[in-house]
Amino acid sequence: MERLCFLNWVSVVGLLGCVCVCVEGLGVNWGTMASHKLPPDVVVKMLKDNGIKKVKLFDAEKSTMSALAGSDIEVMVAIPNDQLAVMTDYDRAKQWVQRNVTRYLFNGGVNIKYAAVGNEPFLSSYNGSFLNVTLPALQNIQNALNEAGVGDSIKASVPLNADVYNSPQTSPYPSAGRFRSDISDLMTQIVQFLSKNNAPFTVNIYPFLSLYGNDDFPFDYAFFDGASQPVVDSNGIPYTNVFDANFDTLVSALKAAGYDNMTIIVGEVGWPTDGDKNANVGNAYRFYNGLLPRLAGNKGTPLRPGNIEVYLFGLIDEDIKSIAPGNFERHWGIFRYDGQPKFAMDFSGRGQNTYLVAAQNVEYLPAKWCMLNPNAKDVSKLADNINFACTFSDCTSLGYGSSCNGLDANGNASYAFNMYFQGQNQNELACNFEGLATLTTQNISQGNCNFSIQIASSSSSPRGGSSASVVASLFITLFIFLWQ
Repeated sequence: MERLCFLNWVSVVGLLGCVCVCVEGLGVNWGTMASHKLPPDVVVKMLKDNGIKKVKLFDAEKSTMSALAGSDIEVMVAIPNDQLAVMTDYDRAKQWVQRNVTRYLFNGGVNIKYAAVGNEPFLSSYNGSFLNVTLPALQNIQNALNEAGVGDSIKASVPLNADVYNSPQTSPYPSAGRFRSDISDLMTQIVQFLSKNNAPFTVNIYPFLSLYGNDDFPFDYAFFDGASQPVVDSNGIPYTNVFDANFDTLVSALKAAGYDNMTIIVGEVGWPTDGDKNANVGNAYRFYNGLLPRLAGNKGTPLRPGNIEVYLFGLIDEDIKSIAPGNFERHWGIFRYDGQPKFAMDFSGRGQNTYLVAAQNVEYLPAKWCMLNPNAKDVSKLADNINFACTFSDCTSLGYGSSCNGLDANGNASYAFNMYFQGQNQNELACNFEGLATLTTQNISQGNCNFSIQIASSSSSPRGGSSASVVASLFITLFIFLWQ
């Protein structure tokens, strides 16, 4: 009943508000690393219902692009990092542009504005894997766009992590911003090429990560409303939040390289809602409630006043993203996995009652859950079965500081079993676990810990599932049978 009441409330909100008015220049990142994806046409309608006119993708998948056709939403298509080496061949770059850009530029097609070449390719964790291929790939893609006659309206850029320049954590003064010493020459070449083609510099800024794993970082400095002791730059400019300080560190780095007027796009900025002690709805609401009014007011930053083009990260939770950076990686969405808003959020940034509109016509699997069998006799293999369930499903909400961290041992087992069961499209064979699990039609959610029911998406539904997903499901079902 709790879930049904929530959905009814969301429906009422959606009916009361028409199309939302969005902050000018505001976009969202639409990631699709989910086991059960919302149909692309449902997502596009949700974008339009919320007045979102810009979207940044991480690929150029055909069904996504087809759904965006005719929407007039500005789109940033993308080339994944693992394809950058291929793009150093100019013929392959031209093929990519033809296949993923120009084919969609018909009347009533897709409004493509940018092509993202890789995503944060210079992260130190990549050990230099993309250092030698990113610039050639960028050059080839932009030159292919130019050759195709669309280079004046579609620009190639490289979304970069803020670690390409010295951050406010390593250098207290934004005015001292410089590109990272080990890639300084490469960054200068990239900036020169972007400038030559009137393309923007794209940077991802994450105040949340300033807090993550750093208990000494001043908590309020991660938000826009609370730093009691501003950081005063050597030039006398006070900074009350890490976003402004980070952005202006980049402004200074660009100025030092001779390109102080280059357009900057914030490709990703947001706050996760689970998976860490600081990742919760309250902090996310506080962050966005500070960010959006600033964007609406075109305040900018001390060194770059005015409008900033920003893409929120992200649109929807993604339950199969890598959790190498942390459990929070799967919880960046302002919407849940099923397209339901997590919290009230004024997209206008002006205090208007234009809150998020939920995805419409979402089809769920039946109202049943998998739980620990209270009559199980032998629980000696319970830990092994929980480990198996969490290996093949998303148990990040069970982690320290997360929404389900307060469950007891039995609750942990039920949560893990249910996540696996839902992920397997409620296949009854997936709710056995050597007799340790049983089905129930009673919602077993506890407090803030939601035991979800999965959606029947176009990629998971028996009616519309791809052959690959069906084969994978059958393989894992067979594996369960043999393993148990």
